Amino acid sequence: MSIDLEALYIDLHQHPELSFQETRTAGIAAQHLRDLGLEVEEGIGITGVIGVLRNGEGPTVWARADMDALPVEEQTGLAYASTATGVDPAGHTVPVMHACGHDMHVTAMIGAVERIVAEQAEWSGTLVVVIQPAEEYGAGARAMLDAGILDRYPKPDIVLGQHVTPFAAGVIGVRSGTQMAASDGLTVTLHGRGGHGSRPHTTVDPVVMAAATVMRLQTIASRETDPQGVAVVTVGSIHAGLKNNIIPAEATLELSLRYPDDEARANVLASVERIVRAEALASGAEREPEIRTDHTLPPTINDADAVARVTTAFQRALGEAAVIDPGMITGSEDVSWFARDAGAPLVFWFWGGVDPATFAAAVAGGTVAHDIPTNHSPLFAPEIHPTIEVGVTAMATAVREFMG
Repeated sequence: MSIDLEALYIDLHQHPELSFQETRTAGIAAQHLRDLGLEVEEGIGITGVIGVLRNGEGPTVWARADMDALPVEEQTGLAYASTATGVDPAGHTVPVMHACGHDMHVTAMIGAVERIVAEQAEWSGTLVVVIQPAEEYGAGARAMLDAGILDRYPKPDIVLGQHVTPFAAGVIGVRSGTQMAASDGLTVTLHGRGGHGSRPHTTVDPVVMAAATVMRLQTIASRETDPQGVAVVTVGSIHAGLKNNIIPAEATLELSLRYPDDEARANVLASVERIVRAEALASGAEREPEIRTDHTLPPTINDADAVARVTTAFQRALGEAAVIDPGMITGSEDVSWFARDAGAPLVFWFWGGVDPATFAAAVAGGTVAHDIPTNHSPLFAPEIHPTIEVGVTAMATAVREFMG
């Protein structure tokens, strides 16, 4: 009996789990892989799952899907919308939603494995299925690798991965070279001198310091980066103070930085440090600011020869018009750590999850940015069909391309 993928997707969507807390999701994925005949191990890199299917001599293909959700309150209004909550690393209870589509990734992977198992007589080699935690922290791939998976399982000849995105359902986006940007997450702590809100002249106000810093940081992309280049500098959170009549002693900024290569990264990081320190000095801070790197992700670089093979296979399976070059995406991923550590080529692609008619109307009206919710939006919700079917076909097709 075939797996009810729609029911699986809805179940995962209604029960999202935060990074490194994906115990239920991991258990469900692991059980499906066992039922399909794979050798399965759980608890790798805290909550990761590995499934191995050995089918004679041939190449080893690693197929990866991530499974964590985000601290976002769902606003889709769907009958199966998430109402889940979780506890974040700071101990706060937060709403949780699959706002990035990782529930769809797991569903499509299980469907693809089911198809590959059914076609075992037609291919030979070894399939290693990687169900990865904590992609949203940029830490899950590293945790699984640090747990020794390259020594404990067959090493990959190719690493494959996919991500649902706000393209029209039925569309695949893949390109050779840099597919996604490199990124760093930084925490900046600005030190002032606190005091009474009625006597600002006796303080060094870190709130004003933070405001000036945020505005100046925006000039890195707009005034220090070649207009033909790419740089993203986002201040995603600001924390300072607890009461309106108390000037706090410090303010904290959390930054997300994106760039296409190491040269751009070095330039942006140098600019961030210069601006943060200069604004602290200009504010009269008596203590140097602190800049901490929370995570670093390399660019996601697709192998040209492997992309050419996969693109041809996608065109055969889905039609030539269904496969596009999406350009470099400024989002970032940790999937490439698997390929980098193994010295193997990588192919990572996107597949659409928006109703085609809705997407076409937004394109015609020039309202895509306004009307089509993106990943991480509380309104993000892939169309169940044909998104599942295309995701299954894409992953199974790519795996089979390298398995014969």
